[in-house]
Amino acid sequence: MGLVTTFNEAFGRVAMHAVRAELVEAQAASAGLPLWKVMLPWPCSNDEYELRMRSFIASASADGVSAIAFGDLFLEDVRAYRERLLAGSGVAPLFPIWGTRADTPALARAMLGAGLGAVLTCIDPRHLPPTFAGRSYDESLLAEFPPSVDPCGENGEFHTFCFDGPMFSAPIGVRTGEVVSRDGFVFADLLPAVDVRS
Repeated sequence: MGLVTTFNEAFGRVAMHAVRAELVEAQAASAGLPLWKVMLPWPCSNDEYELRMRSFIASASADGVSAIAFGDLFLEDVRAYRERLLAGSGVAPLFPIWGTRADTPALARAMLGAGLGAVLTCIDPRHLPPTFAGRSYDESLLAEFPPSVDPCGENGEFHTFCFDGPMFSAPIGVRTGEVVSRDGFVFADLLPAVDVRS
């Protein structure tokens, strides 16, 4: 078992979320999982993405990995894409939290109720005000979302970094740095900080 994450190799950050690699490394360590990095060029075409993902999948399969679990919630086209990407690889796609759009408000509250701590690292300003970048993912944030915004961000309205929860041995200390607009999105730079429970 491990955590698979795509990174922009030019900047050393998670593709799309723009989270620093060192924070994802801390996340994997706190979860007790190895981190498998899939490095992507920037810019990255879909063909190049698929080439690199297929290379990773083949390597993982050779190492005995039989399945990859995705956090997709209800977008059928995304699920079908992932199923096509894994077809014939010997690695099965799993969708453990798959449901419907109607399920996501309860899922968001269940995650928060279980102790999930997260911060919005990237927002799409077509759906949310730029001031949402860097905010804590909590009940007050959920209450401020317009009805058109999925509370789990499944339509790309926002992306998060999870720094605490029952899957971690200790929280990952983070603080919000600079907030910037780039490429049509607003990003909050997360920086390492001291243990939030100390």
